[in-house]
Amino acid sequence: MSEALTKTEAVGKIIELAKTLDIQDNINWTGLNIGESDVYEMMASSVIDQMYSIPQDHKEAVSMATITKLLVENKYQYFHHL
Repeated sequence: MSEALTKTEAVGKIIELAKTLDIQDNINWTGLNIGESDVYEMMASSVIDQMYSIPQDHKEAVSMATITKLLVENKYQYFHHL
């Protein structure tokens, strides 16, 4: 996302990309008090805020650490429900 975007446009692009990832979604959205779109918007906005607060030379490491943490949590949930 090197092109100049507003935060709203960046949130939209992140949501679009996140929803296209080929990861099984085991969330029962009907059982929550918040909608799927609202959760995606909150999380994408939070990610943007966090990334802009990190020094440029740390962004790649923080991104990889965050992805690793999410993958571990996802696999834990998968194995926990077997």
